Amino acid sequence: MPADPSPVPPADRPAPARLAQAALADLPWQVGVAKPDPALVVDGVTRTFGGLTAVSVDHLEIQRGGITGLIGPNGAGKTTLFNLLTGFDQPDTGTWTFDGQSLGKLSPHKVARLGVVRTFQLTKALSRLTVMQNMLLGAQDQNGESFLKALVPGTWRRQETANTERAMELLTRFKLDAKKDDFAGILSGGQRKLLEMARALMSDPKVVMLDEPRAGVNPALTQSLLGHVKDLREDGMTVVFVEHDMDVVRDISDWVVVMAAGKIIAEGPPESISQNKDVVDAYLGAHHDAPLTNEEEDRVLAEAEAAIAREEGVPTGASPAETLSSERTGSHRSATDGTDTTR
Repeated sequence: MPADPSPVPPADRPAPARLAQAALADLPWQVGVAKPDPALVVDGVTRTFGGLTAVSVDHLEIQRGGITGLIGPNGAGKTTLFNLLTGFDQPDTGTWTFDGQSLGKLSPHKVARLGVVRTFQLTKALSRLTVMQNMLLGAQDQNGESFLKALVPGTWRRQETANTERAMELLTRFKLDAKKDDFAGILSGGQRKLLEMARALMSDPKVVMLDEPRAGVNPALTQSLLGHVKDLREDGMTVVFVEHDMDVVRDISDWVVVMAAGKIIAEGPPESISQNKDVVDAYLGAHHDAPLTNEEEDRVLAEAEAAIAREEGVPTGASPAETLSSERTGSHRSATDGTDTTR
């Protein structure tokens, strides 16, 4: 019987970051492009609020094992899309799947049990519980949650010990171990972000969705937090995150998806996004780099003069002499009736 092939030494194995980048390297830079191994697939998802279409995504695939940045101007629909994919909101139309399993109409806790977890732009730490208690809440399938089993400590004590050890490992990794007995409410904004990320990992997720993880974080903790995001990829997880700082996006992303007005307008590697005209127009306006014509200059000047005239009570289109006469009349009136016009 032939000997089994020897395993590849760890030092010779490609890093997950290189694997993700290699999988995405030759893909065309186009919206809805198929990925080699998608973890999440979105088809025809729309969400409206009254007459406003917040999300309208025809097709989107998220590559497994990579870090995908989701960017776009304020109001583009990024957080709404997060809410839809994780069960915090339901769409008007469309389907979305994780590993081929539909996530439609599932509540958030059921989505999390399948391996898709998220954090929030405004942290959701439970302020009146300790850091350790917050961590233990993130563990899945705890025997002590059953009323009958809770009455028999032998059915849950060993599991709780294992969960506590796992929580301490994560707190040490995120440098929160010294805070384990402190109330979560007294942590700084950055520490609460780290706690929320650590708590999400208690469920051993496969996909981690981070909604603006740097929002409200002290700059001293920013690099630490970004390092933890990269570590998630090294641990084999798929990461999707919302961010506005393009330097950060270029630093940690393997692929970037751009939203504007609820639609996906561009996809590609980080270096391609700044070259995309649609992306530049979405952030700066379609005519940001075009000089004004003479007609446009005259129109802008006329609008400015009309606005000034309205503020001063001068009829629109009044001649300079009429304007001067109006000013003198106003001055005479204020002088005779004692009105103070200096305020």
